[in-house]
Amino acid sequence: MQVDNVEKFSEGGFEPISEKCEGCERIVEVADAKYCNTYVKPDAKWRLGICNFATHAKPEVKVVKVRVNPLKAAKRASKRKS
Repeated sequence: MQVDNVEKFSEGGFEPISEKCEGCERIVEVADAKYCNTYVKPDAKWRLGICNFATHAKPEVKVVKVRVNPLKAAKRASKRKS
């Protein structure tokens, strides 16, 4: 632990991490409390969904397969050729 980290977190500007932050690589432990090294208020980052600084959580990507009508696709293709 570096001396400047202790001063940085002991001034009171940083809030302790939330439960959702557990497992993140950005967590720093200072004086028996865990803080986010990147963000001052970690709870605010989780309010709208996933924290964009989280190294342990990845967003889910949903792939939706679109069904194409072959007749309409053929008509569109023929219009483009002319």
